[in-house]
Amino acid sequence: MKLKDFFLLALLTLGALLVHGYHPWAEDAEIYLPGVEKILHPELFPFNSQFFESHAHLTFFPNFIAASVRVSHLPLDFVLFFWQVASIFLLLLACWQLISKCFADPKARWAGVGMVAALLTLPVTGTGLYIMDQYINPRNLVAFAAIFAIAKVMDGKYFQAAAFLLFAAAIHPFMSAFVLSYCAVLLCIKEFDRRFASLACLLPFGISFEPPSPAYHQVALSHSYHYFLQWHWYEFLGVVAPLLLLWWFSRIARSRQLQNLDLLCRALIVWELVYLPAGVVLSISARFESLARFQPMRSLYLLYVLFCLFAGGLLGEYVLKNRVWRWIALFAPLCAGMFLAQRALFPASAHIEWPGVAPKNRWVQAFEWIRTNTPRDAIFALDPLHLHISGEDENGFRAIAQRSMLADAVKDSGAVTMFPPMAEEWLKQIQAQSGWKTFRSQDFLRLRAEYGVNWIVLQQPGVEGLDCPYHNAAVLVCRVN
Repeated sequence: MKLKDFFLLALLTLGALLVHGYHPWAEDAEIYLPGVEKILHPELFPFNSQFFESHAHLTFFPNFIAASVRVSHLPLDFVLFFWQVASIFLLLLACWQLISKCFADPKARWAGVGMVAALLTLPVTGTGLYIMDQYINPRNLVAFAAIFAIAKVMDGKYFQAAAFLLFAAAIHPFMSAFVLSYCAVLLCIKEFDRRFASLACLLPFGISFEPPSPAYHQVALSHSYHYFLQWHWYEFLGVVAPLLLLWWFSRIARSRQLQNLDLLCRALIVWELVYLPAGVVLSISARFESLARFQPMRSLYLLYVLFCLFAGGLLGEYVLKNRVWRWIALFAPLCAGMFLAQRALFPASAHIEWPGVAPKNRWVQAFEWIRTNTPRDAIFALDPLHLHISGEDENGFRAIAQRSMLADAVKDSGAVTMFPPMAEEWLKQIQAQSGWKTFRSQDFLRLRAEYGVNWIVLQQPGVEGLDCPYHNAAVLVCRVN
């Protein structure tokens, strides 16, 4: 690559950040960041840490981020921002390397990379995932490692591909299994015979057939995206349409002597047609309910990244060409639509939450007050569905406040779907908070007696008779005496 190409990739990275935004404490950050914070400060989270440590113990991600903080001597929020920007740049760099093996024309290459940059927060049908999240997490790091690994397989540099796969496995063992199986399929078709390719998809999972508990069944009901046959019709379309288009891309590539593009598309089709029946089977019977947590349809994540890359490349090669107005007509509406979608998702927060800048979101303001004004061993209770309250913008309490809390019904339930033994304790805590919106002082005293809760966060206007040393237009923080 030329220096000019690196500069253009940096501009695309900045453009992607401006379009898609940055929200360091949102959504799954509530699962991953407390693990980092506990490594940096072991005294944090003396209660209920199992709801995030279950994930943290299976990935090197918390250690990687914590080590970055210690080596750089920078605050955590600056390190998180650095790795978010770096992960976008590295994904686009990896996409450039892979698309360069498919198209000789720079216009096609930049159109492919530009398509990925424009669609980073495109939802992957039925999975609850984006191509890349608006905050740093293990999936963002695995994304660029996955594309680099595929590019190295195409080059026949298998030791380098193995190095990227090992990095991916250390950061996110679950998602790396999909990448490994695709690389195996690609290798089988490339070096051997397509008839052996489907065998490579048997690599990822060792599974247990233990029947689910009643508590696990209850949490599973709130995660229908694990069960393929419970998807909406348009989510099924999001599976079928890319496969048909990839078949079309393969035919175009074959007719135009684009052998690498043809190979990559055919491998994707074979690979996904193995995971698709697995998703169906795990949705058929309640016997397989606890196995659905392996989510074979998350294979669509990698398929969507590559589909966007190849679609952009073909558009650049045969449609956009040298016509500037065509590039503007394609990418301006795409970027505007993605920007507006992100503003609708996080309406009460700044579009880019720059490190070191005071938060705009009222809930985040309250959580930051808690971090600096309450004891580290405090135990909090919040509405179990607070992440879904309008204006909260799915900002994680543990990640921001760095305090223990009773189990919630959103992110902690996600941890339970992956680790069924926690289901009984999770359900017990959720039931203890049932009817939260009608709680009075005596209900909070009951939580104190049962779980040691000594602080609560309430939505305005709150509850009479409580000592609330902090409040703003949306939230009160109150002691339970």
